[in-house]
Amino acid sequence: GSMGFSTAGIGKTTESLPRNIASKSVAFIGAGKMAEAIIGGTLKSGIVQPSQIVVSDVHQDRLSYLQSQFNIRVAADNIAAIRDADLVVLAVKPQTMPQLMPLVFNRFNADALIISIVAGYTIHEISQGTGVKAVVRSMPNTPALIGKSMTVWTSNGGVTDAHKAETKSVLASFGSELFVSDEVYLDMATALSGTGPAYFFMIMEAMIDAGVHIGFPRDIAKMLVLKTIEGSAQLALASGHHPARLRNDITSPGGTSAAALYEAERGGLRTVISDSVWAAYRRSLEMGGANSCVGPGRYIQQGVNLTPNQVETMLESAVTAALRRQPGHHMHGHR
Repeated sequence: GSMGFSTAGIGKTTESLPRNIASKSVAFIGAGKMAEAIIGGTLKSGIVQPSQIVVSDVHQDRLSYLQSQFNIRVAADNIAAIRDADLVVLAVKPQTMPQLMPLVFNRFNADALIISIVAGYTIHEISQGTGVKAVVRSMPNTPALIGKSMTVWTSNGGVTDAHKAETKSVLASFGSELFVSDEVYLDMATALSGTGPAYFFMIMEAMIDAGVHIGFPRDIAKMLVLKTIEGSAQLALASGHHPARLRNDITSPGGTSAAALYEAERGGLRTVISDSVWAAYRRSLEMGGANSCVGPGRYIQQGVNLTPNQVETMLESAVTAALRRQPGHHMHGHR
């Protein structure tokens, strides 16, 4: 269990939240894993009853599964699902949004609240595409599946204080939630917390494979790595110390940690991870139609975005041209 550390400032614990949300009917558009996690969380925390929830999705098997799992209602189509809904959770893949939005445009309740978990879609795009004034954009992550999401969210001017309280209780039902006042933080959160689990899973995989490589049976290697990662995260949370200090505490003179960390630094582990976060951030900006020419190694010339390779090519041709202009200079032949 947890070591009694405070999550103050991250998200309020469910105790301080309304026992049940004001919305009489909650519709889920999309019945994937994330929808399942949110439905499970809201039902478990008791803020909604199964009879209040209705789900729609093109995949009939997912609907049947959720219906048998949670005893909730399923709708014939999206229009039927949203007809009477006070709260609509948009839980579809970004790729399906262009087809979805024209179908549901202006078919929502006048005072409906939309909570979107669709990556890369801005509040403005969702509001324009649905005709709904009150829109919350959120970025959960897959630990939501076990009630451990880190969800970052923000809202537009159409969202009332009552809406916010409702959103908070919904998002807190499947993990920690953090409200941010500016939507720019959503693309950043996508790269850091939204995509974050993927980085950790890759590190786990690499460590487990290394464990097998040095001679552990795979199941033992897996247990050692997963429990070590879990314990390290819990220690960092419980102690509140800077990770550098925690890392220092393990690194004894001339020891194994020092040897391992030397190799990690030499291999550029920090910058590899940093570049991965930047790449995810740029991709999130691109998905939202924003300029993604940001971060290390990106250049902007007269409003034109250039990749490092293009800059290199331009420099090379400039140098070549300059050398050609020098009388009596032969580019090749000099040693």
